[in-house]
Amino acid sequence: MRRKLQPKAEPVVPAVILEQAKRSISEDRLKKAVKCSVCGAETTNVSAEPLCWVCRRLKISAWKDIEQPMPAQE
Repeated sequence: MRRKLQPKAEPVVPAVILEQAKRSISEDRLKKAVKCSVCGAETTNVSAEPLCWVCRRLKISAWKDIEQPMPAQE
């Protein structure tokens, strides 16, 4: 006995959407991760400075320490 030939099923996802999804994934793989200039950890591209979130917090806290007036010593 021979099997009946199955008709080819129509694709569930249109080819245009499938192609866009493939392109979006390939772009993510091509992006090179930016490294922190202080510690070398991965950073986000949100800031103009190449600092990770830890180094950015340390920098901000250092600024706060500098801006606070020194207590008058008697």
